[in-house]
Amino acid sequence: MKFFASFSPLRFGCLPATPSTFPSSPERYRAGVGALSRAIPFFFLAFAAHASEPWLYQIQDPAPAAIASSGFPGVVMDYASDGTEDGEFSPAQITAIKNAGMQALCYFSIGEAEDYRFYFDPAWKRPATKPAWLGKENPDWRGNFKVRYWDTAWRDAALKPYLQRIVAQGFDGVYLDIVDAFEYWGNPATYRRRGEVRQSGDPVSEAEAAARMIELVEWIGDYASELRGAPVPVYPQNGERLLDYDTEGRYLAAISGLGVEDLWFNGPKRQPASETNYRLPFLRAARDAGKHILTVEYVDKNGSLSGTNGQRIRTYQSLAEAEGFDFYIARTNRELNIINPLPGVQP
Repeated sequence: MKFFASFSPLRFGCLPATPSTFPSSPERYRAGVGALSRAIPFFFLAFAAHASEPWLYQIQDPAPAAIASSGFPGVVMDYASDGTEDGEFSPAQITAIKNAGMQALCYFSIGEAEDYRFYFDPAWKRPATKPAWLGKENPDWRGNFKVRYWDTAWRDAALKPYLQRIVAQGFDGVYLDIVDAFEYWGNPATYRRRGEVRQSGDPVSEAEAAARMIELVEWIGDYASELRGAPVPVYPQNGERLLDYDTEGRYLAAISGLGVEDLWFNGPKRQPASETNYRLPFLRAARDAGKHILTVEYVDKNGSLSGTNGQRIRTYQSLAEAEGFDFYIARTNRELNIINPLPGVQP
């Protein structure tokens, strides 16, 4: 089975949804683009229950030749070997991965600016030249800065040129990180304790911040599809609680699937049942709507399938398979810097 669906309506015995089926795209984009990108989920509804399978997640030090020969059906990877412009992969390298029978999603942070990326201007770190949309540095990830993701200047400075490169490289789709930034900007503690200075255009509630993130995810699908002239799948990671605010179904219509970290485990330890049970209904609703769920757990300490390490791995695999979710067993260091084959479990 492919990592995600191809988009031929004839393959699934159905016709594409008409433009009126889905919400209108933002006015600043040409008519019809929104319908094009959001036709993707319509095709996914034609799937029967999805058979769980492994996927590959490597965003540090990815090597296209090694990925192409890995045996996984699909991969989430960075657009560059080291995250920088100098290490940017060529279209031929991405094509080689696809020619190996894999489908490739490009990792893409939309809720933080990363200071090693080609778009980042060092002048943004200076108070006199800091853009209004740039927020505080993430204390857990130095060099990553919160952004007011709804600001069109952020889109123009970073997201548009980044998407242009991703599409030109030939990636099949995009895998969006820091989608849960709506929780940061919708939380009063962000201003009281984390030191952000409130601006007049900032959201006044989590609901408003969530609506702005939903609009951004829609825009990403629209813009990428406009660039390609064909649908581009969009997979947000985490932030599944956006579905609570998706009263019009726009978010569910805009995505092809969801990526999920730490659903059943927190490193080698099990998550509290309350945490898992809170998240599962969102993911099941997406799955039942035909969306593809990619889970990753950081449960592998040493690459062994014996002892307690092997028990954790098998437990995670069984839980994912029972839900029809795909799985990637990652190392507990959370670096995502290797291909992690486990014979009989994942290639």
